[in-house]
Amino acid sequence: MSVIAQTRDSIIAAGETAPDFTLPNSAKEDWTLADAVKAGDVVLCFFPLAFTGVCETEMKCVDAEMDAWKAKGATVIGISCDSFAVLKAWSDQNKFGHTLLADMHRTVCRQYGLYWAKLNVAQRGTVVIGQDDSGTGTVKWSQSREASNAMTWDEVLAQVG
Repeated sequence: MSVIAQTRDSIIAAGETAPDFTLPNSAKEDWTLADAVKAGDVVLCFFPLAFTGVCETEMKCVDAEMDAWKAKGATVIGISCDSFAVLKAWSDQNKFGHTLLADMHRTVCRQYGLYWAKLNVAQRGTVVIGQDDSGTGTVKWSQSREASNAMTWDEVLAQVG
């Protein structure tokens, strides 16, 4: 039986403990936040739907700037409520090199305050997570945006490292 996560009223804020999670990537392999944050900052890029204009533009920009993200020690992850199969087809079509995660049960977007109930998908937003002294993931910065507004790359990159 699947348990639906309680939906936060607002986006998770800087200083809060980042809820740990495990989601399948586009290859159906489990990806876990607690493991990733041990290597450096993690940038979670929530987007509503694959194969749509702004989402595709934003993920292409993330992918094109991967060297800059890596230079600052960051791992950038795209998260949507699409299935892993849809994300694989989209990633293959666009030749994305970064990880895309399938939040099919809407658990993570609800926990992070980025659930768009009207459309039953993730809202567009970005959360930067770093590791605190105890090894726990802590939110360093977060932002939710209108569906038509992609992230401002320099603004997000400035929060990493």
